[in-house]
Amino acid sequence: MMPYLQHLSAGADLITAPEEIRAGFVALALERSRRATPFVEQARALKVSATRAKRPNALLEIEGIRTALLTASGFSEKATKQTTEKDQTGAIQDFIEKFLEPAGTNFVEELVYRFLLTRGDSLGGSMRNMAGKLAERKLTRSIVSTLTLTETSYQWLNAASNTWIKGTSNTADIELSLKGLSWEKNKETRTLIYNRTIPLVQKNIDICLLRCPPNEVNRETYRMPEKFIAFGELKGGIDPAGADEHWKTAQTALTRIRTAFASHNLSPDLFFIGAVIVDSMAAEIWNQLEDRTLENAANLTNPDQVASLSNWLVDL
Repeated sequence: MMPYLQHLSAGADLITAPEEIRAGFVALALERSRRATPFVEQARALKVSATRAKRPNALLEIEGIRTALLTASGFSEKATKQTTEKDQTGAIQDFIEKFLEPAGTNFVEELVYRFLLTRGDSLGGSMRNMAGKLAERKLTRSIVSTLTLTETSYQWLNAASNTWIKGTSNTADIELSLKGLSWEKNKETRTLIYNRTIPLVQKNIDICLLRCPPNEVNRETYRMPEKFIAFGELKGGIDPAGADEHWKTAQTALTRIRTAFASHNLSPDLFFIGAVIVDSMAAEIWNQLEDRTLENAANLTNPDQVASLSNWLVDL
């Protein structure tokens, strides 16, 4: 039996239900609020410190708020690293002259507002990548659950320390800091890595499954086509308006992989996981499953489908 038939009986099974789309938007909104909390607290602290200034120019004399003044002036972290202290001081002085002084006695409120405006912009940038991160976490949680349930020993790659750690039965929040997994299958080691640029394909790939131990996962291994077992595209965006574009991007990536490996007479398994799958997209995915262009597929919002695909991955 084809692996996708374990959880799919027709293309319609892949379509994202309206309630799941709503739940996805709620999850992203809650994550945005969570990530915004430190900025709000920083703004409160800035307001307390800034109220010590009797006039806007006196802000430069207050110790500890220079970075916040730069942020309010519109400086991103990247801009701060690329400019000199003299440039930064000049920008702060221009900001005070053009925006804070005209605010009169309300200059502190204007400062806090401008600070939050820049912070909000940086938050918006990070949130554009958040859907992908949440998707990775959901898939990771499912794979780890499969490994734990089947009592398969595994290791996981800690994103912060970049070290491999032996997995335990206590897996709470492991997905928050994991960027790779490794386990034993049929006396061979499998290693799954997220977001890697593979030289043969010359593009970043969402999910790579290799036939090698974790200590051999390096640039040289990435140059060995025979080491790869499967590749997957993972799209966590939940907005139906962007569904076709996500699918088009995924198809382009998967076609590039297929073509590149075919030149070496290799055909690694290809799969797709998407959070929002609309009718026409589901029909195309189903057709590709039936003609073996894709080996497997699942809707990320359907836990049973994700669990089934995770079982398949672990068994490869």
